[in-house]
Amino acid sequence: MKHHLLREWHFLRTQHYAIALLLCSFLLSAFAVFTGLNEVSSQRQTIERLKQADVEDRSKMQAKYDDPGYLAYYSFHLTYSEPSNLAFAALGERDLYPWKHRIRMLALEGQIYESDTQNAELAQVGKIDFAFLVSALVPLFIILLFHDVIANERGSGRHDLLVTTAKSVNALWGAKVGVRFVALYLCVFIPFLVGALFSATEVTDWLLVALMCAAYMAFWTALSLYVGRHSSHAPTIASGLIAVWIAVAFIIPIVGDKLIKQQIPSPKGSDILLTQRESVNDAWDLPVADTMQAFIKTHPEYSDYKSDVVGFDWKWYYAFQQLGDQAAADLSKQYRDASSAMYQRAGYLAWIAPPILFQRYMTRLANTDALAAFAYEQDIRDFHQQLRHFYYPWLFIHTDFDKAQLEQLPKFGSLKVRPHSSTP
Repeated sequence: MKHHLLREWHFLRTQHYAIALLLCSFLLSAFAVFTGLNEVSSQRQTIERLKQADVEDRSKMQAKYDDPGYLAYYSFHLTYSEPSNLAFAALGERDLYPWKHRIRMLALEGQIYESDTQNAELAQVGKIDFAFLVSALVPLFIILLFHDVIANERGSGRHDLLVTTAKSVNALWGAKVGVRFVALYLCVFIPFLVGALFSATEVTDWLLVALMCAAYMAFWTALSLYVGRHSSHAPTIASGLIAVWIAVAFIIPIVGDKLIKQQIPSPKGSDILLTQRESVNDAWDLPVADTMQAFIKTHPEYSDYKSDVVGFDWKWYYAFQQLGDQAAADLSKQYRDASSAMYQRAGYLAWIAPPILFQRYMTRLANTDALAAFAYEQDIRDFHQQLRHFYYPWLFIHTDFDKAQLEQLPKFGSLKVRPHSSTP
């Protein structure tokens, strides 16, 4: 077996097109890892810069105003979703879903949906990260390297002689396939490993990536060998395999995405924004008592403190901000439910589109998929609710605001670490 491996390695070194493919795969992998590391570094630097500016800006507002209504109105609060150490390899939806927001204690829905997002669970066009390289481009390299392994020998008339004289057919083809497979795998994986070590990715994470890459590449290698096992016409084999690659990497995802959107109706972020803003704007022309009565229905604990509202009052102002969110609540829930349903439906479709399945596993492991974006949005909602719980007693109950209490003001920390899910 060792003799076969050495022979095939020497033979591979003499094939210029194979060396060119291997070099191309290495350079593309290095480029994908490098750009991924740069993007993650840029996002982290942006977050750190905004965190510092956020503290400075809020400190100025707290020094300038003594009234809790003004403090709540003028104080911005930075929220963010920090990228994981593995995010460099699978940027996922971070270039589509927001990963930072500055919010105030005004109506929240409009602040969240100021920039609408799109469902891109099946999108293939985007930044060339490591996950995209492996899922979409490496299969093409495998097809070019393995489609003619048997066909060339059959076409030249050497196939039967090789099979007859070989001590083991498995050793004969296994050595040829094994050398090419290992060479391609190392060219693709070594840049990732360097990036993982540089970004301090956990060993278990990059080992899982190593196994996923090996399994995914083995699938395409086996498919290429299976299709070409009986044919001697290499171009025909390559054409058929490339057709399969185009179908599962591009056609199925694009068509599937359109079908999913047609099957699952969803309001737009702009609809939610418009509904919330119309409610808030209309409140200025409604009787104050009507607004306060509607607010007390969901906040009965403040029912004893609504009677003193005359003309403009911060209690009334923040009450109709709350009602603006309540007016858009149903639309917002429909939007989130539809987004979640689209993600789940795309997961079913991914089982017939291996490139999408690989990307979903990678982005889930890196915590950069749509589920991570949904979790970040929920973190924003939870934090905004904490702000309301902090300010409402000062607006509705207490008469003298003690600025020392600002030390207890809720602070948005790093996105909570959530366990990885085995379901893509």
